[in-house]
Amino acid sequence: MSFMSWGMYPKIKNTVFKFDKEEALKEIINTHDELIPRGNGRSYGDSALSSNIISVKPKDYFIDFDEEKGLLHVQAGVLLSEILESYVPRGWFLKVTPGTKLITVGGAIASDVHGKNHHVEGCFSECIQEFEIMLADGGVVTCSKQATPELFKATCGGMGLTGIILSAHIYLKKINSQYIDQTTIKTKNLKETFEAFEAYQDKPYSVAWIDCLAKGDNVGKCLLMVGDFRDDGKLNYKLKSKKNLPFNFPSFALNNWSVRIFNWLYYSKAKKGVSKQRVDIDTFFYPLDAIGHWNRIYGKNGFTQYQFILPKETSYKGLEEILSAISKSGKGSFLAVLKLYGKANDNWLSFPMEGYSLALDFKIEKGLFDLLDKLDEIVVKHKGRIYLTKDVRVSKEIFEKGYPQIETFRQYRKENKMDSKFQSHQSKRVGI
Repeated sequence: MSFMSWGMYPKIKNTVFKFDKEEALKEIINTHDELIPRGNGRSYGDSALSSNIISVKPKDYFIDFDEEKGLLHVQAGVLLSEILESYVPRGWFLKVTPGTKLITVGGAIASDVHGKNHHVEGCFSECIQEFEIMLADGGVVTCSKQATPELFKATCGGMGLTGIILSAHIYLKKINSQYIDQTTIKTKNLKETFEAFEAYQDKPYSVAWIDCLAKGDNVGKCLLMVGDFRDDGKLNYKLKSKKNLPFNFPSFALNNWSVRIFNWLYYSKAKKGVSKQRVDIDTFFYPLDAIGHWNRIYGKNGFTQYQFILPKETSYKGLEEILSAISKSGKGSFLAVLKLYGKANDNWLSFPMEGYSLALDFKIEKGLFDLLDKLDEIVVKHKGRIYLTKDVRVSKEIFEKGYPQIETFRQYRKENKMDSKFQSHQSKRVGI
């Protein structure tokens, strides 16, 4: 058995190990090197690919829930969707969730994922009381920010390079509805987009779809969606059935013209100015999860998501340059997501910083990596960084410029003999 990432690129051979008990996992760790844990395989690039993969997905038991504290104890292979299905009807929601619910709790910790409310709640690590992790020597440690601060800062956002997360205690958020009061703001350019984000930053959730192929005076036009949970007591949440893409689209189907047409239609259907809607959890937080195997849209060669973040003080100028470069290249993305972030945390490889992030999906094709290399230079010029969970090609040099604590992380791995035991295709590429 071999695994690919969600982006279906690169395609490398690997051996997959599964385990039922900790002793079996310890034996795997003791007898193999170049190991990397894998959850549900939703990271886009090569962060969960290696010659030897440990599948954590079968470890998917719910262990305990403290109703008073909202503290849930689960194994690392539990999906966020499974938490939602069980606890939204009881009036609980994830404090922090990314744009897909189909990731494991272990994966959420390893990537230190964030969501539409980073400016309010921060990253997933802010929800963690503690977690259990098996280290390079086969020993199991209970890790928390207070008891083991260095291990916590290395593991949260550490891309699985410190050990195998076994279980976690995470705090949930009390809610009283499965519905969101959504406000949509239609902007005409980047200036209006930034003004809208700032005007609505008191809202707990915000995200914008941006037309990355717009030109001239319309560069940066977007649909900004902000919202908060309703208080109507309606909690009859059920996972929706999916519509599946049964095969890979032909590579020519997604091109400059088809993306332009999609972007025009999506933007045009929205009402001018400000409009209000009532939407459910899945529509607001997880729109792509409604389509099974949506990655097949990009064809058999796969795709990559390019996500970067810029400090607040350079975000406007940097985004203007990047959007202009993308529009000029003609390699647009119909999935282009802009978000506002709050202050960075202390985790050594965590992605967010105070500023703005843009995520774009591109099909793998001739000339793409040349374009992304150019975008890298703009990101570095404006003191930004690339998101490892989405990355599949960034150079060691560019990566290091965005993560000032990389040497601390490397040294910690070396001192604790993690550097040879846990490796991924990505970690070798960027030198961590």
